[in-house]
Amino acid sequence: MATLEEVHLEADELEALRLADFEGLYQSDAAEKMGVSRQTFGNILKRAHEKVADALIHRKMIRMYPAHGGHRWCNRCGRTWSGTSTQVNRDICPECDDESLSRREYPPYGHRHRHGHE
Repeated sequence: MATLEEVHLEADELEALRLADFEGLYQSDAAEKMGVSRQTFGNILKRAHEKVADALIHRKMIRMYPAHGGHRWCNRCGRTWSGTSTQVNRDICPECDDESLSRREYPPYGHRHRHGHE
């Protein structure tokens, strides 16, 4: 059996895809959630789209790398952010200042802020 070529999708690229394409957030809102500028978010999303398109068109395997420290999820307000975020204190929610956080390798994909679904 032939070995598939791989495309490496970094944690920030996966998070950008999740926020923009899955949750349907505007880039400015998604950038704020990730703790980056809108321009940086756009660059991350463009890289992610290019990698996914390459994998689909050329039948490559997508390998995903979790962020160092994983993602955080606020149990109070539902905000998610990555361990690579530029937030100063990653153990306090940047949205509501709550300390009851969950840590995951990847964020909970069923949560949708914009559409109001759990």
